[in-house]
Amino acid sequence: MTQMMESETRQADVFPVKGVDYLQFLVGNAKQTAHFYSTAFGMTCVAYRGPEQGYRDHSEYVLVSGSARFLITGAVHAGAPGADHVTKHSDGIRDIALEVPDVDAAYRHAISAGARGVTEPHDVTDERGTVRMAAIATYGDTIHSLVDRSKYDGPFLPGFVTRAPIVAPPAKRYFQAVDHVVGNVELGKMDEWVEFYGRVMGFTNMAEFIGDDIATDYSALMSKVVADGHRKVKFPLNEPAVSKRKSQIDEYLEFYDGPGAQHIAIATNDIIRSVDAMRAAGVEFLDTPDSYYDDPSLRARIGQVRAPIEELKARRILVDRDEDGYLLQIFTKPVQDRPTVFFELIERHGSLGFGKGNFKALFEAIEREQELRGNL
Repeated sequence: MTQMMESETRQADVFPVKGVDYLQFLVGNAKQTAHFYSTAFGMTCVAYRGPEQGYRDHSEYVLVSGSARFLITGAVHAGAPGADHVTKHSDGIRDIALEVPDVDAAYRHAISAGARGVTEPHDVTDERGTVRMAAIATYGDTIHSLVDRSKYDGPFLPGFVTRAPIVAPPAKRYFQAVDHVVGNVELGKMDEWVEFYGRVMGFTNMAEFIGDDIATDYSALMSKVVADGHRKVKFPLNEPAVSKRKSQIDEYLEFYDGPGAQHIAIATNDIIRSVDAMRAAGVEFLDTPDSYYDDPSLRARIGQVRAPIEELKARRILVDRDEDGYLLQIFTKPVQDRPTVFFELIERHGSLGFGKGNFKALFEAIEREQELRGNL
């Protein structure tokens, strides 16, 4: 076992990462999207760049909540880079940026391992210092920027200026970090991308879910989780499986018009308070039937958790336990008109898993929404 762990660590070290630096959302209206994440998700706007700073193509807002950082980018004219991304996919994630200690070494290794380069290593500089950046391609139109900001002390990146919050921040953050980002890929492509992350980034296969673990009577999918050696960055990868009806992955691929980031799990240390605040601000969550909470096997399986089952039931929060501990989780409905990108709130108490015991309840809840949309 020790030898296996050492082997995994050596493999991971070929592409060391410090964590997710930011998620870039390409959207149709950056100002309104930034307002939504400020009011509904309790995030704080800290920086801005746009035509007023001489950047003629986009308006961009940077929002933070703990270590989680979102870059909201909106084209200000039809020919701007990225405008076609929004036309094709609607609002979605283009860039899952990773902070790395050495951009040049990471980029060089990725290219030598077969990754497609998007932007070669280069410096971006202003009076606050220098950020070293590059980018490589991954599934669909998604990219990974590689960022070293160790020589920069500005609000985000050179060219951005400090901006006052859009609304007063909440007294307590709704979430503290990005826990994981889930990617959906086409049928038969999941293992290719698992191999890509292993070969290019040294990520290891942390978990996999297939067969009855991740199916209902009507739809099915397969999922594997890749992660860096220190589990700072975790990417579940899903593909559809043959089933009686259209799965949530099929629906996503159809409406997103290809592979992309399906949902973002955000880590909270008080899911009850966060759900209450976000629901009051208009965030819509998936519903879970009473039968989930009334099933005696649930109480036997999860044991003692920090909140009474009745409190979780009132908010439709799911609970799961594994050998390391337990977790609480809940999923939003899609946050844009197309049934594509959504969010997960997750509160971990030792558990390193992804709520395997809740998959059936979750997928049935998604199927109910699909049926209402006429897409099941």
